Amino acid sequence: MADIISGTEMRAAILDELRQEVEAIREKHGTVPGLVTILVGENPASISYVTLKVKTALSLGFHEIQDNQPADVSEEALLALIDKYNRDPSIHGILVQLPLPKHIDENKVIYAIDPDKDVDGFHPVNLGRMVIGGDAVRFLPCTPAGIQEMLVRSGVEMAGAEVVVVGRSNIVGKPISVMLGQKGPGANATVTMVHTRTKDLAEHCRRADILIVAAGVPGLVKPDWIKPGATVIDVGVNRVGFNEKTGKPILSGDVDFAEASKVAGKITPVPGGVGPMTIAMLMKNTVRSAWYHLGR
Repeated sequence: MADIISGTEMRAAILDELRQEVEAIREKHGTVPGLVTILVGENPASISYVTLKVKTALSLGFHEIQDNQPADVSEEALLALIDKYNRDPSIHGILVQLPLPKHIDENKVIYAIDPDKDVDGFHPVNLGRMVIGGDAVRFLPCTPAGIQEMLVRSGVEMAGAEVVVVGRSNIVGKPISVMLGQKGPGANATVTMVHTRTKDLAEHCRRADILIVAAGVPGLVKPDWIKPGATVIDVGVNRVGFNEKTGKPILSGDVDFAEASKVAGKITPVPGGVGPMTIAMLMKNTVRSAWYHLGR
């Protein structure tokens, strides 16, 4: 059976490390990292995500502002709000929870955030820095950063490894493909990015020493698609049912976990895998931003 890569356990270790950094910032500069989370409307999933982010930030001792806006807030008003936080020296990270109502252009909102406070790593400037790599990097997108961190902390050898990434989204597939192909620690891999329209998708997957699946299709990857002993990172979080007893949705990844565990060498569960790492990387980016703004 495969070894389980627990994002929950890794997140706890990372947050402990960040608490020490927050204290170091407090001692050196007399302040703490500042994060503002902006929530527009009352989308239940968004409320859940933001609540967890706020709770985590407060547990680390951040200066945290939760700025809730009504669903009918104008695009102009939202952009003005972002500009206010861009100019606020006590705020080092700005997060606008997506998706936004249809009357607001998400790209305009993302572009309005100061790239040096864009702790989600979605601004084109930060994506460009990521592609350049090395010292140019300021903030990596949180989910890909979490994946890379999981691989490093699990002792997975990436230098020269065959990595296959299933999915080509701007949030996961594209950035993780670039990141693992860069020069440097935790990278130096040979990366192939595939998707649901790729010919012979299964054959590509079978070549992978490291298989990262972020297609958003429940159970897409079958056990016979996996190279024996490979590391499998399942990014999919798909709602496939509802547990009437607990009142919570039933979640499934993009990989048939039970069967894949019999073939893979290491594998992430869903839930409890990549998800917890995403928020940990958001907090890490905010601490990094604080150091940067405070002149480290």
